[in-house]
Amino acid sequence: MHNAPYDLDIDSGGDRFPVSGPAPRLSWKPPSDADGSVEYELECTVDGEHRPTVTTAVGQHRFVPWPWAAPGSGARVAWRVRARDAERPSPWSRWHAFEVGLLDGDWQARWISPAEPEGPGYGRRLAYVLSAGFDAQAGVRSARLYATALGLYEAYVNGERAGTAQLSPGSTSYDRTLHAQASDMTGALRPAGNRIEIVLSDGWYRGQVGAFRQPAGWGRVLGARAELHIAYEDGSRQIVRTDETWTSATSAITRADLMDGQTTDFRLRPDNERPVLVDRVEAPTIDWSPAPPVRVVESRPARSVEQLEDGLWIADFGQNASGWISLGDLGPAGTHTVIDYGEHIADTGDLMTNHLDATRPGQAPVPFVQRDEVVSAGGGETFEPRHTVHGFRYARIRRDGVPLDPTSLTMRVVHTDLRRTGTFACSDDDLNRLHEIVDWSFRGNAVDVPTDCPTRERLAWTGDYQVFAPTATRLYDVLGFSRKWLRSVRDDQLPDGRIASFSPDGRRIKHHLDDQFALMTGSAGWGDAIVAVPWELYQSYGDRDVLAENWEAMVRWVEWALNTARTARHHSRVERSAEPLPHEQYLWDGSFHWGEWAEPKAKAADGTRVDPVRTDPVAWFMADKGEIGTAFLYRSTMTLARIAEVLDRAEDAAHYTVTAERVRDAWRAEFLTPDGRTSGDTQAGYVRGLSLGLVPDELREAAAMRLVELVRTAGTHLTTGFLATGDLLPVLADTCHVDVAYALLFQRTAPSWLYMLDRGATTVWEDWEGIDDNGTAHDSLNHYSKGAVIRFLHTHTLGLRQAPGSVAWESFEVAPVPHPSLTWARGTHESPQGTIAVEWRTTGDEFTITVDVPPAGTARVVFPDGTTETAGAGTFTTTRPYGKGR
Repeated sequence: MHNAPYDLDIDSGGDRFPVSGPAPRLSWKPPSDADGSVEYELECTVDGEHRPTVTTAVGQHRFVPWPWAAPGSGARVAWRVRARDAERPSPWSRWHAFEVGLLDGDWQARWISPAEPEGPGYGRRLAYVLSAGFDAQAGVRSARLYATALGLYEAYVNGERAGTAQLSPGSTSYDRTLHAQASDMTGALRPAGNRIEIVLSDGWYRGQVGAFRQPAGWGRVLGARAELHIAYEDGSRQIVRTDETWTSATSAITRADLMDGQTTDFRLRPDNERPVLVDRVEAPTIDWSPAPPVRVVESRPARSVEQLEDGLWIADFGQNASGWISLGDLGPAGTHTVIDYGEHIADTGDLMTNHLDATRPGQAPVPFVQRDEVVSAGGGETFEPRHTVHGFRYARIRRDGVPLDPTSLTMRVVHTDLRRTGTFACSDDDLNRLHEIVDWSFRGNAVDVPTDCPTRERLAWTGDYQVFAPTATRLYDVLGFSRKWLRSVRDDQLPDGRIASFSPDGRRIKHHLDDQFALMTGSAGWGDAIVAVPWELYQSYGDRDVLAENWEAMVRWVEWALNTARTARHHSRVERSAEPLPHEQYLWDGSFHWGEWAEPKAKAADGTRVDPVRTDPVAWFMADKGEIGTAFLYRSTMTLARIAEVLDRAEDAAHYTVTAERVRDAWRAEFLTPDGRTSGDTQAGYVRGLSLGLVPDELREAAAMRLVELVRTAGTHLTTGFLATGDLLPVLADTCHVDVAYALLFQRTAPSWLYMLDRGATTVWEDWEGIDDNGTAHDSLNHYSKGAVIRFLHTHTLGLRQAPGSVAWESFEVAPVPHPSLTWARGTHESPQGTIAVEWRTTGDEFTITVDVPPAGTARVVFPDGTTETAGAGTFTTTRPYGKGR
């Protein structure tokens, strides 16, 4: 072998260096000339001491269990790998280094809390500075700061900020899970007069939650815990810990809320110094996150800054995103600057945010606010509010009597620093732009957890991510990000097995079962994320453990849904017959479902939009959504059977297979007619029936034809909503209606994706007419679920998809489904096996395709004329006559 393994990694996160627990799993990419029959040799050093070389099983290169004795807290580990071959082993890979974090049993620091007076309440509290002084010796070899908090924190040593991670310690279900961060502070130390500080605010822990700005219920007292471990060249060690010697003071941050914003008065210095409170909080075991950190990933200057009147400017950064503004021009001492953030500009040129107000029938709206404020000390400070985060494209800056330097304004784009794994481009600029705005929309909602929007709610709704996860895996490495979030989903699971509608659940519905929102918990398409997302991760990355760690939660969820199907009936079926029909025990119709959700809104005769939820909330709540519930019950139960097979649970696999078949038969009996019509006769119903395999083979053509009829009847527009839209185009293409799929994709009038582009969208909208023909904004303008359409660009336009039954892209298909207007497409996917690249072009009547197949991989190439060819590892290129159909 001539090439070494590469892209070594562990299944843990970290900031400037990887940090893990005691037994990380190891992964790498095979050498370019390896096949699937090789073994690998591993060697490592722990704190400079070599461990014995070990050999893996044949072909194993993903998620290899830690093969040596577990290293302890703070261990510095380096490891490398080579392919083992009796005749000619590969060269050794490069060394991959990581550190073990401070393990929970080794923490000796005490939890400390600020001495807080009576304050203004949640959403308006200030931030505190917890600090201590210490001396160090000369000859520092290394210094590691381990820190975490119940609240949002930043740590500093002698004024140097620890790490690059933002919004630490991250959003988790703080009653069960808390992550710490590790930072290298070696260069910040001096021999004497050192000072360590922790700036602590409410964050996710006790700030505002959701559209109605309710207080998070994780706790009432903030807390921080930190240890600075200093190693000297002479072998001695020193540890500085949080304890009763620390002090608490008010900070220059006089208001800090993760949702509403931050106020900083640079004239203030830490004041009202008091001893800290010690051990006043209850915290779970400290752990280390598998996810990449949240960071400032990009800085963007303002595209334009317009002065509307004296003291009022509007900055346009050209892109809707999540983050904050850095402002360098703060004016003379005492200058007060107010920054409001938003997604939309009215015809007057002023910022408008009322489309994001939270409303409930019969209640006054809750005004939407994203506002930072700063008071200058006149010392050339830069304002960068790290104790809040906003969704915005525009900023309104107000100050009296002091000019503004537009060049001092910078947008900081802030989200989880995900590694890109997929690209797409084609000959149509609109499709490229659509792909771009979906990408931006997902990134703007990947802020430590997968949120629904970075503005109004900023909640990690389970339904949103289960809709988008198959697209997310095509764009980025989301394994660690998703595993971190799934832990919160498990943490928040209700005692009866229901999955919370969003996680982390700051409202803690599992402890408030009499709350009205608890009655709306346990919906099909939302709770099913606990099954769907781990399965998607397993298929995309080959991580069997992600199935095992979620197995119990999956079973509890599916069993709750099955029991609900047996014991609760929709009132319409009770009216039909007092005694349930035999198949009704498998109909999931008697509990709350959000339903298709966010379908295009109908319009009244006067052109006003009709929202059924607001127009008649009782009717919407009570409507029969059994077709949707039963369809998702089938999907989750059948998926659970497949997961049981992977986990070698043969009895469970057999049981859930039979159960799933009975649910499928019940769906067919209740919701499908002998001629292939669904009882609801909606586009979404046919998409669901066809995509989930509910419609029997002999009726698929009829069901697909009826779907096409409904699309044509709607003027070649979609009428699908939240749950079905992502599968609409693939279903049409896979049932031989490629022309209709592309007609919808290229549709320019609402509801359509290109309507968003034509109205200036830079992210995907929540409402199909997020900015209507009158220029009026509706709902969130950054809500990524509808962006699941771009999966079609990867799987059909480009043609790249996994082969049926394949895991982790060990085999794949390239089956382009071109549109006549497209002359080329290209894309890549960084798979667990290596880089897959596809490019096709049409020239006259010829079709040329090139496919790069990773080592030990195989590809089946399907040409537009229907002919096929198999490609092995390496580059495959050929030219064929160009047929118009597959």
